[in-house]
Amino acid sequence: MSSKESCRSELRIAIRQLSDRSLYSASKWAAEQLVGIEQDPAKFTPSNTRFQRGSSSIRRKYKTHEVAVTPIAGVSYVATPVMEEDELVDADFYLLAKSYFDCREYKRAAHVLRDQNGRKSVFLRCYALYLAGEKRKEEEMIELEGPLGKSDAVNHELVSLERELSTLRKNGKIDPFCLFLYGLVLKQKGSENLARTVLVESVNSYPWNWNAWTELQSLCKTVDILNSLNLNSHWMKEFFLASVYQELRMHNDSLSKYEYLLGTFGNSNYIQAQIAKAQYSLREFDQVEAIFEELLSNDPYRVEDMDMYSNVLYAKECFSALSYLAHRVFMTDKYRPESCCIIGNYYSLKGQHEKSVVYFRRALKLNKNFLSAWTLMGHEFVEMKNTTAAVDAYRRAVDIDPRDYRAWYGLGQAYEMMGMAFYALHYFKKSVFLQPTDSRLWIAMAQCYETDQLRMLDEAIKCYRRAANCNDREAIALHNLAKLHSELGRPEEAAFYYKKDLERMESEEREGPKMVEALLYLAKYYRAQKKFEEAEVYCTRLLDYTGPERETAKSILRGMRSTQSSFPSMDVEHFPP
Repeated sequence: MSSKESCRSELRIAIRQLSDRSLYSASKWAAEQLVGIEQDPAKFTPSNTRFQRGSSSIRRKYKTHEVAVTPIAGVSYVATPVMEEDELVDADFYLLAKSYFDCREYKRAAHVLRDQNGRKSVFLRCYALYLAGEKRKEEEMIELEGPLGKSDAVNHELVSLERELSTLRKNGKIDPFCLFLYGLVLKQKGSENLARTVLVESVNSYPWNWNAWTELQSLCKTVDILNSLNLNSHWMKEFFLASVYQELRMHNDSLSKYEYLLGTFGNSNYIQAQIAKAQYSLREFDQVEAIFEELLSNDPYRVEDMDMYSNVLYAKECFSALSYLAHRVFMTDKYRPESCCIIGNYYSLKGQHEKSVVYFRRALKLNKNFLSAWTLMGHEFVEMKNTTAAVDAYRRAVDIDPRDYRAWYGLGQAYEMMGMAFYALHYFKKSVFLQPTDSRLWIAMAQCYETDQLRMLDEAIKCYRRAANCNDREAIALHNLAKLHSELGRPEEAAFYYKKDLERMESEEREGPKMVEALLYLAKYYRAQKKFEEAEVYCTRLLDYTGPERETAKSILRGMRSTQSSFPSMDVEHFPP
């Protein structure tokens, strides 16, 4: 059997098994990958090519390799899943319980299965109790603190579930799905080491449950923890590694993994979206925009991940495209957190910050852990000069994900606005630690070092140098490096950076005050060095501008002509009068 046929066979079985246990998000993910497997050309028909469009540009950009089924020497792959049928399951009771479960009547579902001992029944009963506890916890939080408030409410089912699932595991009567649930319970109780161990057992024995991989990913906070995991070799592990690399800011490693997976899952919308996320983190906005346009043409009612697309359109100030996207998601499903964030971005770009905050709040009412909504709302409060609310929003974001560099950066901005430079510096350092390739973060930290409270100019210079090496798109670092060196009485270094900045402006065909400043400094510098020919070049260029710099250039030229006239051997005819 070919690798594609093997993956297709495994996923078809897994989808049925996951759906039968009401793990619908994992089932949906598996179904999307099933459709994403490229068909063999000989099997293409009008019916089975319906979802095969839209990935051509991705495949052209990333050279793909088919996922190997035959393992390399010494590595064993998990076989196609064949879960044994549960002889102890009463089908009628199970169907009734599952119907209650699907209607969100979790306590009723658990009650129906109270005397059922089959593994499938035990899982559904425990899962129903877990979700009943989560539902009650959410209700208590709203009753005590409101939909966006903090609360000490807990899931009261965790203790009994931990006791039961622990006993099943010790007795060897636990299946991979109950292991997944046990890991989820342990994670909520703060037992992260044991939770990792249990979740690894779950994915090793049944690798097709993407929910288990996702929970395991949330517990891999460092590369060392990731490398310590004893995971079986399987193509699902490649999806996991690609995703966790992205979370750990190892974007190039993540892209390499997705490049490998495209060999088999060449039409996967999920992989395209993940590639777009990695490119977004690398600030390759043009490529991200192209991928999302292709995704929308392939899946026009998609809302998932579209908030990131709106961030790109916002950064590029594409008013019409962002307006169209906001209208599109509003008509598709306006009560999704992603939709609310897109509409919030649209109003923010229009400068209507109060209305933007309304939609970010709406997103958080729908999902109070929706990370980007907290961060974006913090940005809006900064624009509104409401630093107290901004700090609160950013703190909620880092509580959800301490690796969100944007929230740490936002905290630095807010404290800098309040004149608390030492606090601001602390948060800027956290942000650059998490995202050391973002020039904006280094520039923000450099400007913090320049404040009157700190005046650590040498440290600022180091930060600007890092920014210049990180593809400073805003062209701030070189100019500020030149100004700082000039201020510190280092004319050679200042001239070096002014010249580099001038070359960059010329290559990008940019004009403006920075170019005039660079030309004037270089003219004065070369005059002082008695390099009159170089000085004349910069002075002559300044004559094309209006303002005091033009008169200064004329004065410099006259001074050089006067100096050179005292040396008869020098030709001064080329100096303008």
